[in-house]
Amino acid sequence: MKQTYLDKVYAARDVSSTRKLYDDWSDSYDDEVTGQGYATPARCAEALASFTKDFAKPVLDFGCGTGLSGEALSKAGFQTIDGLDLSREMLDQAAGKKIYRELRCIDAGGTLAHSPGTYAAIAAIGVIGAGAAPVSLFHVLMNGLGSGDRMVFSYNDHALEDPSYEAALCEWVDCGSARLLFREHGPHLPGIGLKSNVYVVEKA
Repeated sequence: MKQTYLDKVYAARDVSSTRKLYDDWSDSYDDEVTGQGYATPARCAEALASFTKDFAKPVLDFGCGTGLSGEALSKAGFQTIDGLDLSREMLDQAAGKKIYRELRCIDAGGTLAHSPGTYAAIAAIGVIGAGAAPVSLFHVLMNGLGSGDRMVFSYNDHALEDPSYEAALCEWVDCGSARLLFREHGPHLPGIGLKSNVYVVEKA
């Protein structure tokens, strides 16, 4: 039986290996994950939309990959979307979808280039977790929001097995620095029986 990239992606690896995996995966990524019923982008976009009044305000799609998350945000009504990713090959695929105002390649572990308040919302869809970005990214993204701005993000079942991921959220919510607006467990990749939590938080 042919091994797919989904068989490899949840293993721990260093940054350069992660970038290479996603570069190599870029041509077949959409077919592979949509073939498994990838549901989290639409779930995240719809959750964020339910708390949004002005859809013209810019949204940052962090870890946008090939643009499936941006497509979901666009279908949900968001009109101005910028994308960031560490894989240049993935960004080439995203550019072909013609839904982003701007696409930029970033270095893992770097600081955000924008000032808090630049984006009304940040999306980190399928970005933080095993085989992807570390939990420390959650704090980086929260610090990139202005007061009243929101973040939509997801933790799949692999991430939820590690209590440090939800603990990062609790650090912000329990001290009143953020408000949890939405949390729902549901399908992520139904084809391989994997689910995810989708969250929307608002920075105080």
